[in-house]
Amino acid sequence: MKMDLEVSEPLDFSSGDHPQLGRKAADNENDQSKAGPAHTHSTSVGSRKIPADPKPKTDEQLDAYMVQISDESSPAESATNVTNQFSDASVRRAFIRKVFLLLTVQLLATGAIMCVFVLWRALKVWILLNPWFTYALLPAFLIIFIVLACCEHIRHQVPTNYILLAIFTVLQGLLLGTLTVFYNANELFWAILSTAVVTFSLTIFALQTKLDFTLLNGVLFVSLIILLLYGIVLIFIRSYWLHALYAALGTILFSLYLVIDMQMMIGGKHHYYSLSPEEYVFAVLSIYLDIINIFIFILQLVGLGR
Repeated sequence: MKMDLEVSEPLDFSSGDHPQLGRKAADNENDQSKAGPAHTHSTSVGSRKIPADPKPKTDEQLDAYMVQISDESSPAESATNVTNQFSDASVRRAFIRKVFLLLTVQLLATGAIMCVFVLWRALKVWILLNPWFTYALLPAFLIIFIVLACCEHIRHQVPTNYILLAIFTVLQGLLLGTLTVFYNANELFWAILSTAVVTFSLTIFALQTKLDFTLLNGVLFVSLIILLLYGIVLIFIRSYWLHALYAALGTILFSLYLVIDMQMMIGGKHHYYSLSPEEYVFAVLSIYLDIINIFIFILQLVGLGR
């Protein structure tokens, strides 16, 4: 027996609709078996035979269903795709090793540039007499930062990503160098030492703790906006305690950001957000800026203690 079944409606197997398809097929089969004799027999009127049904069976309207099978992953599965990329311990170790290597090179290069500004007295005098140099560095610094932070395809292109990262490091070192001319060598030494101790302690804490600080990302972003507005207000207010509070809050905020970025780098089951192994440049950029901001705020605290 021939059975016609057309598909026109979506059918979800996961919701239990497949039994309906079986029942509909059985009903069509029963209807065809009952209507079959009407197509094969004829009714006699006198000596003529009149067909019972002049229309062919193919013109009958059939109930139809569409079966759609999709292999799309659920939102929960999509959220764990990045974490699964770190399932191999060797991939995770290689990623962390690359990030720390690039970060070390960045910090050493930044420190070397700062030493030039600290030890070269004639350069310090020239920077104080030519403030346009600092203002000229800011646009170039922001452009490179936006490109590295927002253009994912450029971050993954080798050696373009390394070249941009090197330029960004040099520009950051020059900007810090122009900042150091307002402080003496002793203050810079204590700021650098304090930053190193804070960074090392927070790194060990982020690697060892089971607390997931990545969940605080949204809260810290709002706090960063508030701190930025607070800093704008302090431009017009000369108060020692308000500036000291601003520097202390900035140090705490970027210390938390450092813990979050470290946990995003190492990934793992205890961290809701994590970076993919291809995002080593973004990881280096984030951790580097956290350390630089911690240094700047600690330097302000040291300078206020004069």
